[in-house]
Amino acid sequence: MFGRKTLELPTLDTALPGRAHPIPTADTHFINGHPLKGPYPDGLETAVFAMGCFWGEEKKFWVVPGVWVTAVGYVNGLTPNPTYEEVCTGRTGHTEAVLVVYDPKAVTYAALLKEFWESHDPTQGMRQGNDVGTQYRSGIYTFTPEQRQAAEASRAMYETAIKGKGYGAITTEIVDAPEFYFAEDYHQQYLAKNPAGYCGVGGTGVSCPIGVGVEA
Repeated sequence: MFGRKTLELPTLDTALPGRAHPIPTADTHFINGHPLKGPYPDGLETAVFAMGCFWGEEKKFWVVPGVWVTAVGYVNGLTPNPTYEEVCTGRTGHTEAVLVVYDPKAVTYAALLKEFWESHDPTQGMRQGNDVGTQYRSGIYTFTPEQRQAAEASRAMYETAIKGKGYGAITTEIVDAPEFYFAEDYHQQYLAKNPAGYCGVGGTGVSCPIGVGVEA
């Protein structure tokens, strides 16, 4: 089943079948003890981003003041309840992502978008640095029309900035949030459990000029 990795997304006919029930994961956040799957306090909002290996991307967000809990998982694929090994084949269609539950009174969605754009190279398509495969593609998965508008506006702004520094077109997908499948326990807050662990996420050094008109 786990053959050579492909750089093309699967179809319904070629995707792995998956399973009917979620795979086991952690109950609480390794650092702050908050429940990964909720219930979350009233007034909090949710964002989902993909920007390469989810070990590094999760750490980028759990240190942001105002973020209540983070978790890693798989989004925007075809296979229900996939495992990490299945996602790595490229035959589930998912990308590695981070769920961010945050207090909008303490941190804005615009600030999270700025962190997203500046923490990876969104022009690389089906890869991020040395990590190659469909699971490493860049994405923003929105929960409200306001998030969608803010994400698209920020992409346009950042593309102008990054092209001015010699980079190509942004390949980040922006779609309504699909189901988020929580990854296995050992992936959750991996770099807190393994401080010397691998982190393949790195930015371009180009600042995102996010501001007026990109709030949500």
